[in-house]
Amino acid sequence: MSRATVAATLPPRLPGLDPAWSRLVTAADADGVPRTWHVLDNGAEPSTGTMLCVHGNPTWSYLWRRFLDHAPPGWRVLAVDQLGMGHSDRTAEPRTFGRRVEDLGVLTDALGVTGPVVSVGHDWGGPISLGWALAHRAQVRGVVLANTGVHQPAGSPAPALIRLARTPLLRAGVCTATPVFVRAAGVLSRPALDGAVRDALAEPYRSAERRRAVGDFVADIPLEAGHPSTPTLDRVKAGLADLGDVPVLALWGPRDPVFSDRYLRDLLARVPHADVHRYETASHLVTEDAPRTARDTWAWVEQVTGGADRPATAPPPTARRALWAGLDERADDPSTAVVELAGQRRHVSFALLGRRVRDIAAGLAAHGVRPGERVALLVPPGADLTAAVYACWRAGAVIVVADPGLGPAGLARALRGAAPDHVVGAARGLALARLAGIPGRRIATDTLSPVTRRLLGVDADLAGLARAGRGRALPPAPSADDECAVLFTSGSTGPAKGVVYRHRQAAAQVAALRTAFGITPEDRLVAAFPPFALYGAALGIAAAVPDAPVPGRLTAVALAEAAAAVAATVVFASPAALRTVVATAGAATAERHRAAFARVRLVVSAGAPVPAALLHELRTVLPHAELHTPYGMTEALPVTDITLAGIDAAGSGDGVCVGRPLAGVAVRVSPLTSTGDATGPLTDTPGVTGELCVRAGHLKDRYDRLWGTEREASRDPGWHRSGDVAHLDDAGRVWVEGRLAHVVTTPEGPVGPVGIEQRVQRVIGGLAAVVGVGPPGTQLVVVVLSREGAPGRSGTARSALARSVRHAAGREVAAVLVTDRLPLDVRHAAKIDRVRVARWAGLVLAGRRAGRRP
Repeated sequence: MSRATVAATLPPRLPGLDPAWSRLVTAADADGVPRTWHVLDNGAEPSTGTMLCVHGNPTWSYLWRRFLDHAPPGWRVLAVDQLGMGHSDRTAEPRTFGRRVEDLGVLTDALGVTGPVVSVGHDWGGPISLGWALAHRAQVRGVVLANTGVHQPAGSPAPALIRLARTPLLRAGVCTATPVFVRAAGVLSRPALDGAVRDALAEPYRSAERRRAVGDFVADIPLEAGHPSTPTLDRVKAGLADLGDVPVLALWGPRDPVFSDRYLRDLLARVPHADVHRYETASHLVTEDAPRTARDTWAWVEQVTGGADRPATAPPPTARRALWAGLDERADDPSTAVVELAGQRRHVSFALLGRRVRDIAAGLAAHGVRPGERVALLVPPGADLTAAVYACWRAGAVIVVADPGLGPAGLARALRGAAPDHVVGAARGLALARLAGIPGRRIATDTLSPVTRRLLGVDADLAGLARAGRGRALPPAPSADDECAVLFTSGSTGPAKGVVYRHRQAAAQVAALRTAFGITPEDRLVAAFPPFALYGAALGIAAAVPDAPVPGRLTAVALAEAAAAVAATVVFASPAALRTVVATAGAATAERHRAAFARVRLVVSAGAPVPAALLHELRTVLPHAELHTPYGMTEALPVTDITLAGIDAAGSGDGVCVGRPLAGVAVRVSPLTSTGDATGPLTDTPGVTGELCVRAGHLKDRYDRLWGTEREASRDPGWHRSGDVAHLDDAGRVWVEGRLAHVVTTPEGPVGPVGIEQRVQRVIGGLAAVVGVGPPGTQLVVVVLSREGAPGRSGTARSALARSVRHAAGREVAAVLVTDRLPLDVRHAAKIDRVRVARWAGLVLAGRRAGRRP
């Protein structure tokens, strides 16, 4: 059968596809030949505009069904099946890239599309939709691109899957004769697609005759010089420079083995004003892997076309102190600024650190590090990290920092997503960057052998940069509104998110810390949570990091040695670190240890709730220290603060009391609905439980390349929705009840887990997790105990223990279970992964084999 005789058809009933959307449209193509397209059309009157959706290969308009389903009033949505694809005509001749752009214009003319238009394209539908947009420039109000590319990024080969598929023999076999290529598109998805959806995506390609255009499409990818489609693609690529005043949104699945992150970097270099949302778990079919893409896209469209206001940010502080001002003020000070205790002990003075920062900053500029470029830091805490951070800031660069606690895979994923231009690292960090494909020029912290430099791709080191910068003029200092950092969240409640700070926001954070805790130039800091060591130079005080592999293994002796080395008056530590310090206090008996502890006037512990009982025990170790447990997050720190005396005065309640907001900080809650959603207007009414919202001068600027997440978090102009559930009491104190995602939605209403956990833990003397099992709105409260505090085998708790737990809980508990160990986050070793625990508890209660631990 000739391809010319395979006519357009309407699709059968398929999951999520409304048959009323399908229509056939016939028009003459550029050669005057009548062609019939299958189009999904929601039939709306385009009083606001039209969304034009273009699929790639080997998909069809089914890919855009959710975009039709979520269309707001006034928007017509058209999703086309390109000729030869989906349910449109199969043509006798292959359609080239240029012809496909022309075909799209013929179709929109036949459909009476006049604008305004938002074009949407995926895969090779991206360049085709861009070709249409550039030819209809006056009609275009926005452009959306999903896992696509207009150019093969320099220095990188085309994707292996595409190179293989373009081999003539393989192309005939896997693209046309068999459905291997068609089916592979669905197999790439993460998480795996429902079988019915995979079948629906492949449905139009059920025979070799209907798959011919799939092979033609692959052959039309212009990878070699002289390819007939290259000139048209080059015109589209060049035309992107004319889209500077057109809003652009990139939807991206970073696990795509075809259009990987390097294509996103290439696109952003061509349209740097684009908004981006990376859906961390998604692959090539991003609209399938992340169904929320439709909702996010429509929210973006309404915003950029005037249907919604852009969220406002908190007002900037009126004054700004440069982040390196503390170093400048002590430029001639020979006293210690940084103490390294791991390995060979090293003391670095303020004078030396200040000179090194200035020299490296000038060297970075000479090396080609430009203001605004991103520098990923894979450097252990110590003098090198401090020097690198402040040198980058002084040179106008943006540091990218992710916690090693994310693990190699999580760390690599975070840094790839941030797309650094440069990577500064120790040899081990640079090896990870090489293996994980983290982009950027390599700068080593140490002087490496020529062989190691070649293996790691290193072209500079800090010592060499310092020599090159010595005597050179420093680059102009960045402004208050310039970006300075991308810091990653812990990843304990989902994929780690990049948080962008500007200089004014980071400087305001330093000022908030100084004011909240009365930091003076006479103070010296021990950072038992290593990232806090970087605050030392900004505060103008000496800092040391104890020799401990992870926060949960800090011993009292290690803390005492660090405190003695720097004559510390202030200790910043995680709750897990304090727990082990208390547990090992008996070993810190030397006179110098006792003297070091006696000098400490202030202990600050943040990152997770700190039990009052632990703080009381800590008083016996650090007898003269005032104990503070501020509340905050990567997005805003600190927010509130409370002392041990304040905790004792607050007493017990439904949650953890984290104190009152600090000066310059405002808090409100967005009340919860019966299903656990926080949709109500912001209020400071005492006793109302809801999502805690924060406003402050040191609040983050935005989430990095997470447009949809940022929109949700800042949908109340000037406020950040924290994701934490809390209430205020009559004294204005904040009581945190847990994470929004962990709220148990019982028939009687939503329940925060932390209050119950605190009451149970006081009874059992160990860790407990409260989770919900069952459908939202009808969930049962289940308490899961760690075996460390609940002796006995894993499984259902013994009756006496269960009775004690139920009595302490203060509300009906459906089941009390015991597990070997509760899963905790790596950064703080204190946050329980309640989602994982709830999944395990559900399996146990259903009688299914769940193992001895979540």
